[in-house]
Amino acid sequence: MAREIVLDTETTGFDPKTGDRLIEVGCIEIEDLLPTGRTFHRFVNPERSIPPGAIAVHGITDDKVKDAPKFAAIVDDLMTFIGDAPIIAHNAQFDRNFIDFECRRCDRPLIDGSRWIDTLQLAQKRFPGMANSLDALCKRFKVSLVERTLHGALIDARLLAEVYLELKGGKERALDLSGGQAARAAATAAAQDGYAPRPRPLAVGSTETERAAHAAFLAEQLKDGSLWAGYGVKIAEAS
Repeated sequence: MAREIVLDTETTGFDPKTGDRLIEVGCIEIEDLLPTGRTFHRFVNPERSIPPGAIAVHGITDDKVKDAPKFAAIVDDLMTFIGDAPIIAHNAQFDRNFIDFECRRCDRPLIDGSRWIDTLQLAQKRFPGMANSLDALCKRFKVSLVERTLHGALIDARLLAEVYLELKGGKERALDLSGGQAARAAATAAAQDGYAPRPRPLAVGSTETERAAHAAFLAEQLKDGSLWAGYGVKIAEAS
């Protein structure tokens, strides 16, 4: 199975080099483009105040994260969840800069740059010259934004998972963000059997008179019925 992690972060600003810090990280696990239902979500104490401009974007205040763990306390759980999977992010360099910065601060190895997949770049190749923000892509692909009033790492990761599926070819399979086990099991069964089982047999479309006439025709044309007998068809005697 192709396992991937859709990741989003919220921060105190735009650049860790100027003192901005990570304050929230959210991840969605997908396998073969179907969410498995496994998620990772943590608030992080940034060890600094959050500017009003940032609060206006994500609504995360100093009070909300003052008792949250520092990044060093959650990094092992985060990296265990990510494992060796590719990481899907929108404008991935932004999220990567903050994750790398926080990993360096607590002396943890960095995630290899080749593992980051940027959905912004994918969108720009597909829709050159158009608006390709996450909001714009959600509207273009008719992904509902009704549950999102402010930015949030986990909800944005959920939205991005749907956008990523569309960018990879569309909803050829049902996208169930509450979990994909049933959908994968059905797809596996269909692949093994060739066809998915029919829930109920089709109704007979012919009348009894038509079936009798057909049987009489076969009996006349094929006498002993040897050709059709090999296919399990019983030839009725014509009256």
